Amino acid sequence: MNSKELKDKILKLKKEKNAVILAHYYQINDIQEIADIRGDSLALAREATKLSSDIIVFCGVRFMAETAKVLCPDRKVLIPEMDSVCPLADMATREEVLKKKEELGNTTIVSYVNTNVDVKTVSDICCTSANAVNVVRSLDEKRVLFVPDRNLGSYVKEQVPEKEIVLWDGYCPVHEEYSVENLKKLKEEHPNAKVAVHPESPKAVREMADFIGSTSGIINYVNKTDTDEFIIGTEEGILYELRVNNPGKKFYIIGSKSICTNMKKITLESLYKALKDEIYEIKLDEETIELAKKPIERMVSIKRT
Repeated sequence: MNSKELKDKILKLKKEKNAVILAHYYQINDIQEIADIRGDSLALAREATKLSSDIIVFCGVRFMAETAKVLCPDRKVLIPEMDSVCPLADMATREEVLKKKEELGNTTIVSYVNTNVDVKTVSDICCTSANAVNVVRSLDEKRVLFVPDRNLGSYVKEQVPEKEIVLWDGYCPVHEEYSVENLKKLKEEHPNAKVAVHPESPKAVREMADFIGSTSGIINYVNKTDTDEFIIGTEEGILYELRVNNPGKKFYIIGSKSICTNMKKITLESLYKALKDEIYEIKLDEETIELAKKPIERMVSIKRT
């Protein structure tokens, strides 16, 4: 089947099964085009709680589908590719986090939503890149263990100096690749371009940016900024939304490896098969759901920047 035939079949199945398709901004263009809702982690987490569908098909990486299941335990949550995992999330486990907490003593665990559900079950509150600063500021406690992204954690540390923030040594392989040299080269080639980067980027890259923000934050910045050219520091899937909203603007991605291969595993074929056969369902036991729900719900209640 070609792309059009697959999309038609997916739309027909979606209607028949009362399903909804959620897609992260880093998905391939075909998936973003057919999705009911496109968004970043926080937006999709919030939207998941508002849905009345019987089936949620989550086009993203596994921790995102787990989060949707935690917030919507009565829905069937499918992920088209079960091995679509997040390398950053896999850099922290429940046992490792508990061991670190014991070493530190009295500390509050703030886990980035880019963690697997086992880490969320031992977290006090979750955050996303959109509300991480506000989450940490909202805490009464002075010492925080920030898991697992060291770059986002260091950015939060800069914005909230009154807290003692202990950083986990994890990172996003895509954002970690960004270098000052690559960014300097792009700035020389496009001197009028504004630079917008994700806080998962290394500190040296962030220091050269005009704007630092989440995926949705970057999109909003581009939408409202009266400039024709932008240098973007995040996964290249964001270009779909940027170009839809800003057809007259030009975009340049930092580096040559701004592709999350795990995000790109989901295709129209795998989406169609998952929905048709209702396979690759996210299943979590009641205890896990209850433990993970508390820090996620606390996260959702905190406003984004």
